[in-house]
Amino acid sequence: MLDVLKIPPSELFALLAAIGFAAGLNLYATVAALGLLARFGHLPLPRGLELLETWPVIAASAAVFTIEFFADKIPAFDLIWNALHTFIRVPVAGLLAFQATRQLSPGEQLLATLVGAAVALAAHGGKMAARTAVTPSPEPFSNSALSFGEDVLAIGLTWLAMSHPYVAGGLVLIFVATAVVLTRWIIRGLRALFRGAEQELAR
Repeated sequence: MLDVLKIPPSELFALLAAIGFAAGLNLYATVAALGLLARFGHLPLPRGLELLETWPVIAASAAVFTIEFFADKIPAFDLIWNALHTFIRVPVAGLLAFQATRQLSPGEQLLATLVGAAVALAAHGGKMAARTAVTPSPEPFSNSALSFGEDVLAIGLTWLAMSHPYVAGGLVLIFVATAVVLTRWIIRGLRALFRGAEQELAR
């Protein structure tokens, strides 16, 4: 097991931010990837996350990931699925950070929890914004491609976070900034669209 007390704080928070972002995109893929990588000895998990490498947790997360893999690629339904997962991905990402840092002081543990949850919220918000923009497209391929790309990014970022935390953390900074800009841009676009529709109806 990875002893978080021996990890520099900057490296630890980079690792947790990357895992939080991956969980915000696809929680089940992230948990399954962490569990499998630890189970087969490829990557050590921080103490407090031992449960993730047990077969029941790996099997359950892999099973729900399989369901999400298909559900997340159905236009319109994916918006409902992801909206409901706002109340799952963000809290669980915070919980993962909390458990991974339980050897630290209460203040440091709280900060880590907030970082994990906040980064997951940014990732989830960017995902929802992108889906809102893509779903109205008449062809289904863009939605499926976007969903598949999110799955690959979540799994790849999980591996990168455990093996190269600083690189993963740097990428997360770029991803979070992109997600924030994308979300604001799409919200503004939707507001302009609704205002235009209201003006047309008022005529």
